[in-house]
Amino acid sequence: MDLAIAGKCALVTGASIGIGRAIALCLAKEGVKLAVVARRRNLLEELQKEAGKLAIIEQDFLLPEAPQRIADAALAALGRVDILVNNAGVTWAAEPEDMTLAQWQKVVDINLTGAFLFAQAAGRDMLTRQWGRIINIASIAGMHASVHGPHYAPYAATKAGLIGLTRELAVSWARKGIRVNAIAPGFFHSRLADGAIAMNEASIKASSPIPRVGDAGELKGVAVFLAADASNYITGQTIVVDGGRTIA
Repeated sequence: MDLAIAGKCALVTGASIGIGRAIALCLAKEGVKLAVVARRRNLLEELQKEAGKLAIIEQDFLLPEAPQRIADAALAALGRVDILVNNAGVTWAAEPEDMTLAQWQKVVDINLTGAFLFAQAAGRDMLTRQWGRIINIASIAGMHASVHGPHYAPYAATKAGLIGLTRELAVSWARKGIRVNAIAPGFFHSRLADGAIAMNEASIKASSPIPRVGDAGELKGVAVFLAADASNYITGQTIVVDGGRTIA
């Protein structure tokens, strides 16, 4: 099984904290040349100190032209984009009846529209070489809900949409050498997830087959596998990493 990815070039969005940071560090350790993007440069500089040489792209994801601008910057820095990790995301927890259109739209624009635009921009470069890997970071929130909350309709809707987008991009580009898959994490500690974990940790410990929150390192193997030639015969799939929560 060929897991070698050294020398490949990757763009990781939302790389400053949480899952994105963990995956960026993992890819760097495997010898991948990296361009990382987030809104806070100071956090990207901290990542750079730990990961070694990488290209930093500081950008506000809400600008409609941002994905293409970021992809162009990554191409300028790396020469090509072999691997895209579509990780950038936000959430907004509120009861549906209290959700404003602006709150809904912000989550949709970053989590789903942004992911499509990044895939489109990186995919155009991948198509020139007939090889590429797109890894979308979805969530089990796109697959099931909790009666007791947290209630985050736009986040759940966008993550479900991202799973559908993964399938559609996969069938569109499969015969052109591009593999598109998703990872659906359960609960992993991050600034985005810690509020929800506080509400659900007792339930996780009581009912999940593996009764704990995930460690950031437990996504690394899946990310490397999907980026490598070992996953050549897999596309359009969503790999759930949740300690068995969605099967219990």
